Amino acid sequence: MPQLDAKSIVQQAQLLETGQCGDPFAILGPHRSDGYQYIRTFQPDAESVAVVDSDGSCVAPMDRIGATGLFVAELTNSCDGYRLQVKTRSGQELALDDPYRYTSPLGDLDLHLIGEGAHQQLFEKLGAHPICLDQVDGVQFAVWAPNAKRVSVVGDFNSWDGRRHVMRHHPSIGIWDIFVPGVMPGSSYKFELLDANGALLPLKSDPFGFHFEQPPGNASLVFESQYEWTDDEWCAGATAKLGFDQPISIYEVHLGSWRRKLDQDNRTLSYSELADELIPYVLQLGFTHIELLPVSEHPFGGSWGYQPVGLYAPTSRFGNPDDFRQFVDRCHQNGIGVVLDWVGAHFPSDAHGLGQFDGTALYEHADPRRGIHADWNTLVFNYGRVEVTNYLIANALFWIREFHIDALRLDAVASMLYLDYSREAGEWVPNEFGGNENIEAVAFLRRLNQLVHAEGALTIAEESTAWPAVSRPSDTGGLGFSYKWNMGWMNDTLRYVAEDPVHRKHHHGRMTFSMVYAYNENFVLPLSHDEVVHGKASLLGRMPGDEWQRFAGLRAYYAFMFSHPGKKLMFMGTEFAQIDEWHHDRSLDWHLVEAGPHRGVQQLVGDLNRLYRGIPALHELDYAPAGFRWLKAEDRDNSVFAFARYDRNGSCLISVSNFTPVVREDYKLGVPFPGRYRESLNTDAVEYGGSGAGNLGFAEAIADDYDWCPASMSLRLPPLATLFLTRTADDESGKLHS
Repeated sequence: MPQLDAKSIVQQAQLLETGQCGDPFAILGPHRSDGYQYIRTFQPDAESVAVVDSDGSCVAPMDRIGATGLFVAELTNSCDGYRLQVKTRSGQELALDDPYRYTSPLGDLDLHLIGEGAHQQLFEKLGAHPICLDQVDGVQFAVWAPNAKRVSVVGDFNSWDGRRHVMRHHPSIGIWDIFVPGVMPGSSYKFELLDANGALLPLKSDPFGFHFEQPPGNASLVFESQYEWTDDEWCAGATAKLGFDQPISIYEVHLGSWRRKLDQDNRTLSYSELADELIPYVLQLGFTHIELLPVSEHPFGGSWGYQPVGLYAPTSRFGNPDDFRQFVDRCHQNGIGVVLDWVGAHFPSDAHGLGQFDGTALYEHADPRRGIHADWNTLVFNYGRVEVTNYLIANALFWIREFHIDALRLDAVASMLYLDYSREAGEWVPNEFGGNENIEAVAFLRRLNQLVHAEGALTIAEESTAWPAVSRPSDTGGLGFSYKWNMGWMNDTLRYVAEDPVHRKHHHGRMTFSMVYAYNENFVLPLSHDEVVHGKASLLGRMPGDEWQRFAGLRAYYAFMFSHPGKKLMFMGTEFAQIDEWHHDRSLDWHLVEAGPHRGVQQLVGDLNRLYRGIPALHELDYAPAGFRWLKAEDRDNSVFAFARYDRNGSCLISVSNFTPVVREDYKLGVPFPGRYRESLNTDAVEYGGSGAGNLGFAEAIADDYDWCPASMSLRLPPLATLFLTRTADDESGKLHS
């Protein structure tokens, strides 16, 4: 470029001095003109600056432009590998590499893919990455802010001065980047932006930050993973473990409140301590997967992680990203899959976050009728921008590729699908066809599911409406999820068991209705965290009757759930009948399981998991009508439910539930085969805290046409209890199916 005249130099120096320069690479660094090389640097605290060669020898002193911090040297010979020798006003001597002598490491393909919104490895290009350029170590910073006048990276390496490291603008795609020599992992940083009018915005955390200060701090931290994975064997077979014919029993966990060190100021466990304590516990109880409430960095612990700011960072509350990698790795080494609660619907309006990132509605919609969730006071992602969907899709792939996550559970899917979600008339904008469907969100979800499945991971939708084909392939018109939470089953059955047993006959259909639509979707039966907060009481607290009846009813309900078609999910604490509602700031009440009925419920859940995993009839045909048959669906007066579950070989398990506190003597039940059945489970067993009523371990079925069945048996049904009876289809001799 032509050499700037003296007046232009002074003008640029003033812009640099006042932080208004939006194109520093046009001024600073090395430039050639008229046979000379001009090197300029902005050093506002310098007394003097000199250009030095790679061996430290002085090439030329630099001249100060007026009273500003801009220095310039005019060289007759090129000096491309130079450094800057700076003497500060305080007398400190510094040898610095000039960030403005480096070209951008972003290649043409990167710029093209970013512009198209199709860069699946976007997290390798944006954010902060320790790299080596021209044999110099430093950090490459990059951020998307297309409407900003100026973007700088500020941190502990430049006294948080936005004038020192103003970034290079790629105007065609709105990316700003700079390589800062000498910055090391662990350095804290943010982005300082001027909006299009030159107004200074609040400092912003990095949308692609991989590590953050512990709350209430919110600066991003440069991080470079050093972790070496040891889960190759798990990853090679992980997809098979998540198949529709496999047992999936999920333990839903909030890491900050599962268990705390009460004797150490009630502190939370670290990722390492959680690996030591949580993994053996999950193994003991037989769960196949751990689902983590969102671990993405979030400013407010009371949001449970559902209002993330650092979508690319495991929360620093429990350790650094490699500590979290080790936790996942150890889960896999112990045969436990990891499901991550993932929030792609909304984000909080905290000033340091994504909201109005460059002074405009960048990640969110500008129109509050589309851009604000009034229920949660959060901002809605704009799925109509390819840059935003690229940000979200790359994030989902990031967790799978970088942290080996096995499945993503998507929160609040209904709020993504409907433009009028939780909005009154006049508070929402119809789509181009006049409907309430969010067409852009539907396209986003379909694309997300396709790419996640291509990675060998699965997706689970928390979708609370009757939107069709949520868990059907996107190429046939579905949304493409692997599974959907069965919120209808959860609501209906919990309302039923909350009724006094004397009234349950009037609500009988709530327990049977789920089978009307059981095969419309691939369902997960959730007893989630949402059911034990906000005044809903714990699950035990919902059960009617005296203490014995409440525990008995809960045990019967759990066994009914485990025998019902669908994968299983239980929130922490429900497995031992936590009494109080869950609170994010306190530990579960582990003292309850030291003895008594709580320990009995915990033992029952362990036995249910072992039976569920060990008996194919309980999981193999979850989503096929051939896997289920009602044996007793309409016995309202006795509040009894009975059905058979089948595997591919025709072996069956019979589940019988009595939801009254009355022992049913000589209860006649039609069954699929004559012969001896083993009472494989009785929730009224003494070891679970029950009364011990039952059938002495066995029941005989005789050839007798009854209730459309070829055989029948007479059972003693314990009070408020569920029985599991097992045999095989070809076992005419009474040999037991184990």
